[in-house]
Amino acid sequence: MGIIMETVKIYDTTLRDGMQAEGVSFSLGDKLLIARRLDEFGVDYIEGGFPLSNPKEAEFFEEIRRVEMKNAKVAAFGSTRRTNTKVGDDAGLGALLDCQTPVVTLVGKSWDLHVTSVLNCSLDDNLTICSESVKYMKSKAKEVIFDAEHFFDGYKENPRYAMKVIAAAAEAGADIIVLCETNGGVLPGEVYDITQKACAELGGARIGIHAHNDCDCAAANSLSAVTAGVRHVQGTINGLGERAGNANLCTIIPSLVIKMGFDVASRNRLKSLTELSRYVFEIANLAPVMNMPYVGESAFAHKGGFHIDGLRKEKRTYEHIKPELVGNRRRLLISELSGSSNVLAKLENKNLLKDKAFARKILKKVQELENEGYQFEAAEASFDILVAKLMGTYEPSFDLDKYHVNVERNTAGELVTEATVKLKVDGKSEHVVAEGDGPVNALDKALRRSLEGFYPNIKDMHLIDYKVRVVNARAGTAARVRVIIESQDAESIWGTVGVSENIIDASWEALVDSVEYKLLKDAGKNTSGSRPG
Repeated sequence: MGIIMETVKIYDTTLRDGMQAEGVSFSLGDKLLIARRLDEFGVDYIEGGFPLSNPKEAEFFEEIRRVEMKNAKVAAFGSTRRTNTKVGDDAGLGALLDCQTPVVTLVGKSWDLHVTSVLNCSLDDNLTICSESVKYMKSKAKEVIFDAEHFFDGYKENPRYAMKVIAAAAEAGADIIVLCETNGGVLPGEVYDITQKACAELGGARIGIHAHNDCDCAAANSLSAVTAGVRHVQGTINGLGERAGNANLCTIIPSLVIKMGFDVASRNRLKSLTELSRYVFEIANLAPVMNMPYVGESAFAHKGGFHIDGLRKEKRTYEHIKPELVGNRRRLLISELSGSSNVLAKLENKNLLKDKAFARKILKKVQELENEGYQFEAAEASFDILVAKLMGTYEPSFDLDKYHVNVERNTAGELVTEATVKLKVDGKSEHVVAEGDGPVNALDKALRRSLEGFYPNIKDMHLIDYKVRVVNARAGTAARVRVIIESQDAESIWGTVGVSENIIDASWEALVDSVEYKLLKDAGKNTSGSRPG
């Protein structure tokens, strides 16, 4: 017989807590898209929002009823009844019932400070409010999750009362009692100790954890709580949330499965975790966090030659898991810190011969270029083109005659930017003029229009990011600038770099590399500089 693993249920609150993050606002369509993706991934619960907060939230619950959920239960979030109303007359509880979700999540006060200073009622009255609210929802055949708000802070100041609150909710029939670390200021050791005592107090009740990240401990606190006995974890994708964010499910889920051996519903879909993380970042219109554990682009990126030499001999020397387990990939960064091992490993990834002399030649060129201001860490496509040039296998897709950029302000005070590109492909000339929102946009349009007749697949790609950095600021206006461009098609994302004293010329260099890489990639030439899109 195999080992029977204990199960931990995952409760996702990206659609409510996550949307409280500064700069994040999901449309109704966004919320439905994320809900579908979360269900496909295999979370157990999806918290849809607070229906009383705005009409969009209520509309979400109407729309989600038409979506067939394969794995997840949808939960509506609200608070216990108000102090001066009966449960049957409370607008908040009524709104939760109107959502027609199988699960309702009720947040109740467990810190005496909040009871007396925010609710302005007695401690006994709050116990009655929590108990009656849970009983009312259970009478309506709902699965009830009780979020004990500020439980850990409340326990530290008045442990007896905090325990009374969760006991009252449990006795009223709550299916899950969630201990909330709402202010994010409690450390893992405290969470473990207090959670153990709560588990002992409630006996066989199902207990959960909801942590915030104000001390950068939300994931650690969640895992500590699981070690102490909880089997229900709440959090958000990418740790999105108010202030410093919520517990990051992209860290917690693989840690539970890979490190701690728990059975999580999404354990068989871990390979899609990185994709899910980037999907939510994209919908939220946020740049992905590069160094996020497990799913960040830098999570398995190696730069030091000593490290890469060890990796080539044994992957476990500098990686705690195989990146493929979470859908990520190993990246070997090329820079002035590189040793020949970096380049050899890079060539190994490209299925090229292990030629140490050639590796040293590449390394020398990289170091020369980085001394001039180039940087290949974020421009692996440019590195691939550099290798092809040094191998003598690179054939340019076109020959430039000239380009010209003109910026004028018209009589209406509007800026008009125009770029002209003249080039040859197989001896045929193309002369194209394009207007753009700025010099780089105009150049990009003119270059691609020049080539589309010869290479129709150019239409599939577009520029998604553009960064400029001065690399020798002491030179003032004569300083060199480095331009990093990220481009994307339906299959992948790649980065290219250009350096010049002229920002337009640096941009042109990066644009050309981007187009050349796209054509090489589509032609099936050996490339390693792109990552899944």
